[in-house]
Amino acid sequence: MGDRGATKTWGAVGIGAKVDLIKQVRGRIAAHARDWVDVCVAAKGLRTSAQRSEEVLAGPLGLSRYLMLLQQSLTSLLERGRIELPGAIHRFKDGGLAAPVFPARGVYDPLTFSGLKAEVWFSPPIELEAIHGDRLQQLLHPPDPAPHSVVLGAGNVAAIPVTDALSKLFQEGHVVTLKLNPVNDYLHDVFQRILQPVIEPGWLSVVTGGAEVGRNLVEADETDAVHITGAQSTHDAIVWGSDADEAAERKRRNEPRLTKTITSELGNVSPWVIVPGAYSQKELRMQAMNIVASLTNNAGFNCVTTRVIVTSKGWPQREKFLAMLQDVLQQVPARKPYYPETVQRYEHFLGEPASLNADGTMPWRLLPDFPADSDSLLLREESFLPVSVEVGLNAESDVDFLRKAVSYCNEKLYGTLSVAVTVPSSFQRQHRDLLQEQIRRLRYGSVCVNQWPGLVYGLMTPPWGGAPGTTLQDVQSGQGSVHNLYFLDGFDKTVFTGPLCNWPKPVWFPSHHRAEQIGWKLVDLYTRPSPFKLPGLGLAAVLG
Repeated sequence: MGDRGATKTWGAVGIGAKVDLIKQVRGRIAAHARDWVDVCVAAKGLRTSAQRSEEVLAGPLGLSRYLMLLQQSLTSLLERGRIELPGAIHRFKDGGLAAPVFPARGVYDPLTFSGLKAEVWFSPPIELEAIHGDRLQQLLHPPDPAPHSVVLGAGNVAAIPVTDALSKLFQEGHVVTLKLNPVNDYLHDVFQRILQPVIEPGWLSVVTGGAEVGRNLVEADETDAVHITGAQSTHDAIVWGSDADEAAERKRRNEPRLTKTITSELGNVSPWVIVPGAYSQKELRMQAMNIVASLTNNAGFNCVTTRVIVTSKGWPQREKFLAMLQDVLQQVPARKPYYPETVQRYEHFLGEPASLNADGTMPWRLLPDFPADSDSLLLREESFLPVSVEVGLNAESDVDFLRKAVSYCNEKLYGTLSVAVTVPSSFQRQHRDLLQEQIRRLRYGSVCVNQWPGLVYGLMTPPWGGAPGTTLQDVQSGQGSVHNLYFLDGFDKTVFTGPLCNWPKPVWFPSHHRAEQIGWKLVDLYTRPSPFKLPGLGLAAVLG
């Protein structure tokens, strides 16, 4: 637990000293990255190099990229008095703004993530000088003494708890107690070693324990703010109380039990919309591989796992595409359901016993032609299972379908975190303004065209969180955001775009033959940058 002495000293640490601390932490990642990945692989029962690569990408790679770019932004603020975006801001016809956040400068993004682009969209009225709100002033003049935040870590992805904690520490100026989730508290020792430069002075502490430990930390007088990545049920128990009747009455009166500031990243029934069109065989195959990557990554235990695929019933290629999806999906080795109570959740959500393979793995399931108007839990709650459904909507045209699909996602499916939309190139050319309008309509923190939203999380420069405008009574996918390494404020959403066909093959595809090798090369690049490392990285990418 953070002490008041630490809050006083952290409030006095300047930007230059924080940059030095970031450099020290970055320097420790490479020394402990192998141990980090090894403990995750053992805990999750991973058996192949492709599976192991996920832990590299969502572990030391994520942290090393985050810290490299954070150091870059803070150095820019220190030396130039501003944080430089990686491109020019442009204004929409209605007065809104789009601020580029990816590819980032200085980290070779155009070479390592070819063809991908991310912008942060702001609604009018918005002036150019207002895009940071007061975030830069908070960096230049941090609160002193520093507030104390408790971060309740996610149990599924290794980089989430550590980047959540460092977002609070370096970007918001809080002293932090990070409580690891019991599911992945095996990360405690490796985090202690990597984060030693900020742990030793008392500015960050890493603790383990169950619900009682978390409750005591949240309720402690020393705690000023809370951040949680997890389930909405856990969030609501913290805010409104664990007794159902008491919580309902408190919600009705808008009298939360927790009176401290709380931010959150919660679950999502993540949709992937397929706008009908005449796709080529190559485009269909690549989009099928993209969706399957989103289904199978981390055994389906992600908030960005695609849960609902939305298609047009009249799309001539629908059956062909669904068959292709099933074919690609069944080529991916099944995984052990490492997350606790998976079997029980399976029975709860599907109303049937879970079926496991002889080796203890759980088969992938994609349920086609699922009733779009169903009251199933699969549409109303995040299942956290290796199970997804496809729903078909009646529509008179591709334009009519897109409008209906946007309404369906907004009104029928739970959550506000992220959505993907596959769009034919011809549609993008012919209906540019309409597409922009429908992207605006989507009530999600991230809208991704032709790409998996998991990339928005992993790239670190975009803000990551639920759509703004929710309330504590109906929090949906959460409030606030993390990452956001250009320190933007008052935005609507991140819009991430890419081609229908990625080249080289994306490293997050489970069929990539050199994903682990590339992952380690990227860790090396982000911890010890050098252009001389790019040829080997490029060769491995092309051969993937």
